[in-house]
Amino acid sequence: MSALDGIRVLDLTRLAPGPFCTMILADLGAEVIRIEEPGPPTGRRAQQAGSAGVQMPGRSFAGSPYNALNRNKKSLGLNLKSGPGREVYARLAQRADVVVEEFRPGVAKRLGIDYETLAARNARLIYCAITGYGQSGPYRDVVGHDINYIATAGALSIMGPPGGKPAIPHNLLADYAGGGMHAAIGILAALMARHRTGQGQYVDVAMLDGTIALLAQTFSSFFANGKLPARGATRLDGGAPNYDRYETADGKYITVAALEPWFFANLCRALGREDLIEHEFDPQWSEEIRRVMTEAFKSKRRDEWFEILKQSDICVGRMLTLDEVADDPQVKARAMIVELESPGGEKVKQVGVSLKLSATPGSIRSLAPSLGEHTGEILESLGYTRETIERWQSQGAIK
Repeated sequence: MSALDGIRVLDLTRLAPGPFCTMILADLGAEVIRIEEPGPPTGRRAQQAGSAGVQMPGRSFAGSPYNALNRNKKSLGLNLKSGPGREVYARLAQRADVVVEEFRPGVAKRLGIDYETLAARNARLIYCAITGYGQSGPYRDVVGHDINYIATAGALSIMGPPGGKPAIPHNLLADYAGGGMHAAIGILAALMARHRTGQGQYVDVAMLDGTIALLAQTFSSFFANGKLPARGATRLDGGAPNYDRYETADGKYITVAALEPWFFANLCRALGREDLIEHEFDPQWSEEIRRVMTEAFKSKRRDEWFEILKQSDICVGRMLTLDEVADDPQVKARAMIVELESPGGEKVKQVGVSLKLSATPGSIRSLAPSLGEHTGEILESLGYTRETIERWQSQGAIK
């Protein structure tokens, strides 16, 4: 048994936040049905792309067995702009527990698949909309991507070297943490509330809001002292020599986070410089401590330093590249990189399930489906005949 057995989720999302949210739900046992548009983009997207008809790269990767975001899901090819498409969707929504979409505000209403329309026929429905700026406010209709949201949230302003340009991180903050993970939390909270009240609700997730929430402690410090953090100057972003990354003899990097006095003392002893212990919080000694550490760490290879320091009660970690992560013994012990077999017998590696539940563990039950792989199965379960399904397929309403 899985934690979300019996929960049906309709997934209308495409980009990172939504698929990551529904991957979490699917890993925990929910039945997730991806509603995918057959054929190339239409409408405003096609018009804005121009007559050259250039397509976004990577669309075919959605159904690749290597795509972890779509694992444990079913695929239904459905044209929501067609009459049959809307009919099928409405019937599905009547039987669903959760809908997740990331349309621009107002699009779902124009299609007639918005929360109010669906909730009128399914009061228990939980409807989650993931957008950049949310369903209200002056930016609700402004388009954006991760870099835009983290810039507006203030996160970008504190990333990067002192005096340099802000450093653009991978799209982890707004897309995955601020958007997808917050959406999953909101949906799970709404499911708990429904368990008590019997009523569904609307979950409005904005990636901007989620990113600001991730900065809760940073904002708390700013509100308390009124001081803006300077890039690369705080204790947690390179301003402190005892919380930094250092190059080692083999050209790799070791990270140390000896912030607390006892950890710093242990680090100084391991480096043979006990004389530095009393100067941890003296800014006049900061550059000298950094110089000592820079020279010291170049004397041995990364993995040598890791073995030495981890045995001395010091906060230390190797900076691994992606090709090294799967071989890390801790990653192996936690099954966070797993090897699966595709239906065709191909060996496929993916990230594992991060949430470890003792009684109702999550699992990877199937790899990403191809577009429309489960259309016939799903429509037949809704009571449609094979003749109707084939007719709608020929009309392009489904795939």
